[in-house]
Formats: sequence, C-alpha cells, structure tokens
Amino acid sequence: MTANANVQSLHDTVTARIIAELEAGRFPWVQPWVSSGGTPLGLPQNASTGRTYSGVNILLLWFAAIEQGRPSQRWLTFKQALELGGHVRKGEKGSPVCYYDTFTRERTDNDGTTHEERIPFLKHYTVFNAEQCDGLPTHLTLPPIPAVEPEPMAGRIERVERFIAQLGADIVHGGSQACYVLHADRVTMPPFPAFATPDGYYGTLLHELVHWTRHPSRLDRDCGRKRWGDAGYAREELVAELGSAFLCADLEVGLSERHDHASYIASWLEILANDKRAIFQAAALAERAADFLHSRQPSTVTEGQITYRKS
Repeated sequence: MTANANVQSLHDTVTARIIAELEAGRFPWVQPWVSSGGTPLGLPQNASTGRTYSGVNILLLWFAAIEQGRPSQRWLTFKQALELGGHVRKGEKGSPVCYYDTFTRERTDNDGTTHEERIPFLKHYTVFNAEQCDGLPTHLTLPPIPAVEPEPMAGRIERVERFIAQLGADIVHGGSQACYVLHADRVTMPPFPAFATPDGYYGTLLHELVHWTRHPSRLDRDCGRKRWGDAGYAREELVAELGSAFLCADLEVGLSERHDHASYIASWLEILANDKRAIFQAAALAERAADFLHSRQPSTVTEGQITYRKS
C-alpha cells in the first residue's frame, strides 16, 4: 500500500467510525467513559513520557478504552513497554494512533534554482493500554488517585474557576442563551443556577471559550463561515465541541450532551461524508484552541498534577 493510500485508509476508517456513532445518536466526544465500566475521566497519556495524546488520537484512544473496558488512560508502544522493564502480553491486540510530521527535500525550479521544501505526511503506529502489559512499574498500572479539594461553595468547582479566571475573557451572565459574539468579543452565559449541574455550566462555558479563541487577536480561526447555519458554521461548532471535550477531560469536568447537539447532527454528517479529513482538521484546531487556553495559565505546576502537553 502506498503512503497516500495509507493516509486515505486512515482518514476513511476514522471518519467512518465518527459517522457511525453520530448516526446512532451518540456523540463520541461526550462523556465517552461512562459506559466503560471504570475507565477514568481524563485525557489519554503516554505511560512512558507522561505526555497527553493530541488531536484525533484522543478520540481514537477514548474509543479503544470504551470498547476494551480499560481501567486506565495510559498507553505505550511495544518498545516502550520493554524499555520500562515490562512487556505486552502475548495475544494482546494494539490500538492505532497517528501523527503528522514533515520531511525536507531539495527542489529545482525551471530556472535551475534549488531550494528546500517541507513535505507533510501522516503516519500511524500501534499502542497498547498499560493493562495489556506485564512487568511494568506499579505506578503505571494502578488507577490514578484523584486530586482532593475542599467542597466547592454553592457547587462552584475551584480548579475550573481558577482556570477560567486566568483567561481574561469578557464573560457576561444573564438571559437564557450561551454564545460568543465575535464583534463584541464577549461570551454570554445564563446564570450559574440556571444549569442542572455545575458540570453542565462549566462544559457549556468551556465550549464558548473555545469559540473565544477564534478572535483575530488570538488564533484568528476561520472555518469558512459566511452566515449562521452554513457549513463553515458547523465546522466551527465541531471545533468547539471537540475543544470543550478535551478541556473537560483535562479539568475533570463531566461533559454531558448539550440540548443543541441534535440540531448539528445532519450538518456534521454532511461535512464528514464529503471530506474525510474534516475530523482530523477539526481535532487539530480544537487541540490548538485548548493549548492556547492552557498557555494562559501560570507556568508553575504543583506536585501531583499532570502537566498538559502535546505528544
């Protein structure tokens, strides 16, 4: 199989999985761990490096954790398991992840001028859950210990409040709609008590804050939106959906289905059916938005916390 065919096959496989979930009325990025029988809340991590997986790999490993009922979000390659003094058990089946990279080649123009150009490519490789291995250090096979914090006052979650406060976003509470208004550069939210749960409030606010990153003074993201409800609008909503899912997992906020999810299914299905790269592009943009929001946080990380980083 050629490199281009490999890439096309990967795009087709991942997109088909997303489409199947949406057609079944399930949102793959919404609380994917609830049906796993114990998979902990959080972003999937590489057990060897401690770094979080990024982009579409988050969805791929969430799928695998759910299907396999894994009690851990820690993954590693066959070689990494050996380097840590363990090994993958015989007969275990791995899960695919992918990464983008570039290589440099020399190009000669028609006038004889030579210059270097960078060529992007997509590769995929196989990882195994830590539970599929024997002989690994104990701390990699035990479930992570959740951070213990004082009970939040009136349902507020302090770690998320701190995260949001560091962003410096203009957030106004009032009314019954949650939205980000680009020309005013303002996030509008219903009052906190209007939400059934604190998680519902924070999940919605993080969704709008991903939209906030599209402002020209920040990431200047343009998904091709020309008017409300068009394909570009749906692409931006998909970015916000994935971005808020990544942030909720990282901040240990239970993300639940939003009331407006159903209205987006048809438009998302149309986009995915017409462009097999769309979910990869949306996940990459969502990751960039999440990274941007994390970059606004203080650089000091207390002992025991997991540092959010790309892998």
